[in-house]
Amino acid sequence: MSDAPAGPLATVDSKGRAASGATTSFILLTLFLDALGIGLIIPVGPRLVAELSGGGLASASHRFGVLMALYSAMQLGFSPVLGGLSDRFGRRTVLLPSLLGAAASYLLSAFAPSLSWLYVGRVIAGITGASFSAATASIADTTPPDRRAQSFGMAGAAFGLGFVVGPVIGGALGGVSLRLPYAVAAALNLGNFLFGLAVLPETLRPASRRPFSLRRSNPLGSMAALVRTPTLRGLAGTVACGFMAQSILQSVWALSGGARYGWSTKQVGLSLGLVGLSMAVVQGGLVRVLMRRFTERQLVTAGLSIGALGFVALGLADRGWLAYALIGLFALGGIAGPSMQALLTRAVGEDEQGELQGSLASVQSLMSILGPLVGTGLIARFGPHDASPHVPGAPFFAAAALNVLGLALALRMFAASPERRAIKPATP
Repeated sequence: MSDAPAGPLATVDSKGRAASGATTSFILLTLFLDALGIGLIIPVGPRLVAELSGGGLASASHRFGVLMALYSAMQLGFSPVLGGLSDRFGRRTVLLPSLLGAAASYLLSAFAPSLSWLYVGRVIAGITGASFSAATASIADTTPPDRRAQSFGMAGAAFGLGFVVGPVIGGALGGVSLRLPYAVAAALNLGNFLFGLAVLPETLRPASRRPFSLRRSNPLGSMAALVRTPTLRGLAGTVACGFMAQSILQSVWALSGGARYGWSTKQVGLSLGLVGLSMAVVQGGLVRVLMRRFTERQLVTAGLSIGALGFVALGLADRGWLAYALIGLFALGGIAGPSMQALLTRAVGEDEQGELQGSLASVQSLMSILGPLVGTGLIARFGPHDASPHVPGAPFFAAAALNVLGLALALRMFAASPERRAIKPATP
C-alpha cells in the first residue's frame, strides 16, 4: 500500500479505503449542478412568470422575486435537516434521493400549467438543493484537515462555474423555448443520479454517526450551534458578513450596470460570467498555491481586506470599463472563503461535520433572503439621479462595510485564540 499523500480531493469510503476519482467527480458535479440550476432560471424565469401570469415583465418582477425568495427560504429550513440526516444515515443516503427530487422539480417547472405549479417546483428545488450541506460534509469526511482549504477551494470553484455556465445556457436555450432550460436541468440531475448510483461510496464511517435531532436540525437551533464557543462565534459572524456581502452583489449587479453604465442584457451577462470565472480561478487554483506559503488565518485576513477594497472601488467606479477592470481585484478577495471553511471544520468534532455544513448553509440561505432586500432597497433610495444624497454605489459600500465587520470579528477571535502550529500548510 502506498504512503503517498492524497490529492486535494482524494477520497476514502466509510471503511477507510481509497475511493475512485469518479467519486470526487460526482461530488464536484453535484455542487456544480446546484449552482447551475439557480443560474439557469435567471434569464428565462421572469419571462416564464410573465407568460403564466398573463402580465408583462414589469408586473411579473414581484412574483419572480417571491419565486427566488421561496427557493432561499426552503434552503434555510432544510439545509440543517439534510445535514443532520446525513450525520445519522450517511451522505450517500441523502445525496442520491436529493438528485432525484431535483430532477422532478425541474420537470414540474418545465411543464407547469400555471404560476402556482411553478412555485411548487421552486419549493421542491430549494429543498433538494439543500443537499449542498451533505456534499460539503462528504468533502470534510474524505480530506485530511491540512488539505481541507484546498478541497473547499475546488468545491467553491465547481459551484462558481455553475453560476458562470448557468445563465449562459439558460439564455441560449431560452431563445428556443422558455421551458427548455428546465427540461435540460432535469436531464442533467437525472444523469448525475445514475452516475452517483454507480460510483458513490458512503464516506461517513459508522463510528462517526450520531442520532438525528430535530432540535439541532431546525434553522434557528442549527445557527445557534454556531455560537456555542468563542471560536465558532467569531468565525460564524465573519462567514455571515461574507455571505451577506456576496448576496448584495448578486442582487444589484444587473440593476447597477444598467443604471450606471447603460449596459445591455448581453453586457450584464458577460460581466457576471467574468466575475464567476475569476472567482473559480481564485478558489480552485490560487488558493492551492497560496496555502503552501501562508496559514489559513493569514489568507482570511488578506482576503477580507482585499474584498473590502474591491467593493469600495466598485462603488466608486463611474465607467463601465472600470468595473470590468476591478473584477480581478474583487475576485482575489475570494481566498478568504475556503480558508474560513477549513478553520470552521477544525472547530468541531468529526461527528459534527454534517451539522456544521447544514448550519453554514442555513446562514447562507438567510443572507440570500436579506441581501437582495438590502441591496435593492439601497439602490431604490440612493440610486435615482434626483435622490438626496445621490450615491449610486451605496450597495457596494454596504458590502464593503460588511467585509470590514467580518474582518474585525475574525481578528478579535484570532487574538483571543493563538494559532496552533502543529498542522502546517499543505505541500504538493
